[in-house]
This record gives sequence, structure tokens and C-alpha cells, in this order.
Amino acid sequence: MMRVSNNLVGILNIITFLISIPIIGGGIWLSRQADTECERFLEKPVIALGVFVMLVSLAGLIGSCCRVSWLLWVYLLVMFLLIVLIFCFTIFAFVVTNKGAGQALSGKGYKEYRLGDYSNWLTRRVNNHWGRIQSCLQDSKICKTLIDDESSTKVEDFYKKHLSALQSGCCKPSNDCNFTYVSPTNWTKNSTSSLTNPDCNLWSNDPNVLCYSCESCKAGLLDNIKSDWKRVAVLNIIFLVFLIVVYSVGCCAFRNTRRDNSYKRYP
Repeated sequence: MMRVSNNLVGILNIITFLISIPIIGGGIWLSRQADTECERFLEKPVIALGVFVMLVSLAGLIGSCCRVSWLLWVYLLVMFLLIVLIFCFTIFAFVVTNKGAGQALSGKGYKEYRLGDYSNWLTRRVNNHWGRIQSCLQDSKICKTLIDDESSTKVEDFYKKHLSALQSGCCKPSNDCNFTYVSPTNWTKNSTSSLTNPDCNLWSNDPNVLCYSCESCKAGLLDNIKSDWKRVAVLNIIFLVFLIVVYSVGCCAFRNTRRDNSYKRYP
């Protein structure tokens, strides 16, 4: 039994070590291939994550297989901190994504999104980094399908479309504006148009501008973040259970290693 825990920790860390190699490779590939602000933003965190996983795996592998107790102690310390960190992030993710949802519109297949409906913490972070985020959204061509349908979509067909949160917020004007429909990304002001919503003044028919500076676009992004964070939080719970099992096995391996070392020291 003493050997089983050490061997199991060794096998698990061989697997995580092998996983870290493509993670680092992906980060290096991104650094060489990056053409957009989004891709450049991702490269450093990806490489850092890969290096972190590799170093922790090496510590656990060498510590368990070579009976190096101090390396196993470092490994267990890092694992404990990781468990606490993931637990805190999971709770935080559920708290900050508890607010906000799209508003259904009568006779429309899509929803509209309001910035004030979402978490103040998330809203501040999005506002502080909007320049970079806006560049990413423009590079991602989220409105391309609507632009391509420029002349083929009738107004009644457009109103039945099920747009994503980002398409609804960034690719068309707010329903409050009451603009006249010409095409999915081409709208004109009329005598009944309202400008009480500040987004109405920010709208442009220019495909490179549209409503990327609008609060509705930020709200659409926040709705995406909310959905993604909830999925991540659920996955974190599963990962947390796995880490606790590995940590428990690691504690057994650490105890066994110390016992073996004490036997060698005092025969």
C-alpha cells in the first residue's frame, strides 16, 4: 500500500507533465502567429499556465518516485493553495454571475441587453478594458453573417432571427431608437426615432463601427461572460473533487516517503 500511493502520484504527474507540453507549444504558436490584439493577449497566460503545470508535475513526479520528501512537501503546498484558489474562484464566479439576463421583446426572436442589469464588478472590468475588447470583437467578425445578408433579409424575417447576445448588442441599434430598417446592419433615423438611449447616437451604418462602442455591446459581452463563467464554475467543481483526491493520495505518498527516509536514517 505504501508503494501504491507513490506510484499513483507518479503516474498522475506523468500525465499532467505530458499535457503541459502541448499547452506551452500552443502558447509559443500563438506568439508567432498572432495577428490580432486578442491572440497577443492570450499567448503569455497560456505559456505561463503550461510552465506552471510542468513544474508542479515535475515536483510531484520526482518527489514521489525518488522519495524526495521536501519536493513532495512543495508539491502538496502548491496543490493545497490551488484547491483553495479554485474553491474561492468558484464561489466568486457564482456570486458575480447571479445578476443579469437578456430582455425579451414582443414580436422579436432576439433579446436586448442592458449594461445596468449585470454585476457592477464585471461591468467595471469590461469598461476599463473596452478598447482592447472592442478591437477583439471587430477582429472576430461577429457581425459578418448579418453584413453578408445585406439585401436578402426582409424586415419581418430579421425580427424573427435568433441573434446571439453579441450580435444583438453590437450589430444592430437598440430597439429604443425606433430606427427604420433597411438591412440587418443598415438603419436610418426617421421622425419617430428616439435618442433618449445614448446608444442611438453611437450607432453607425459603417460595417467597421456599427454599435461596437454601445453599452448594449458591452452588455452582450457580459451576458456571454456570465454564461461562460457559470460553465467554468461547474467544471471547477468537478476539477476540485479530482484535486482533493490527488492531494489525499499525495499526502499518503509524503507520509510513506518520510517513513522510508527515517528507516534509512535509523536502521
